[in-house]
Amino acid sequence: MKLWSETFRGGGLMPADYAFAEIDPASRVRLAGNRNPHLAWDEVPNGTESLALFCIDPDAPQDASLANRDDQSLPLTAPRGDFYHWSLLDLPPAMRAIAAGEFSSGITPRGKAAGTGTGPRQGINDYTGWFAGDPDMAGDYYGYDGPCPPWNDERIHHYIFRLYALDVPRLALDERFTGQQAHAALYGHILDEAQLVVAYSLKPELALTLKK
Repeated sequence: MKLWSETFRGGGLMPADYAFAEIDPASRVRLAGNRNPHLAWDEVPNGTESLALFCIDPDAPQDASLANRDDQSLPLTAPRGDFYHWSLLDLPPAMRAIAAGEFSSGITPRGKAAGTGTGPRQGINDYTGWFAGDPDMAGDYYGYDGPCPPWNDERIHHYIFRLYALDVPRLALDERFTGQQAHAALYGHILDEAQLVVAYSLKPELALTLKK
């Protein structure tokens, strides 16, 4: 399969309108447009029964206490792990594109609600855990919520958009599922896959290098 975007080029910079937060010269960061990017694909293999899409940040710090601190930077060597920003399942095999802003436009405190009906399903993303202790933001964050890497992080974060062609029309998952659970449910059903990687940073000096 081939996967591409009109929102960003592979290996390039994610525009701030598609992130959860953007740089603010006065207050370090502010909330951003949080739109899902445009994505399109082709060369879906014969026998595909559904498509599944994920957005994962593999550069997320494992220790959240190091993030966004005035007294220190988050070092390159800090342990990292996956942060799921989006899991979108049961896309019909004839589908070939997702429009910018189709599944997310703006930030919803306490998270967007789960979809209803028999169409594509969206899992809860990892902002659900990130905001669990914040009384103003805690909730189940379904669907897409974009990049918000720590503003003190010395590492540029990368966001992997990965599309899978599957041999089943619907994955066996509970109504409320995480990106990790959805990813695990794929195995044994993958016919093909394609991915795009885009970068983002809220540390001004790193963001400047991405713009070059």
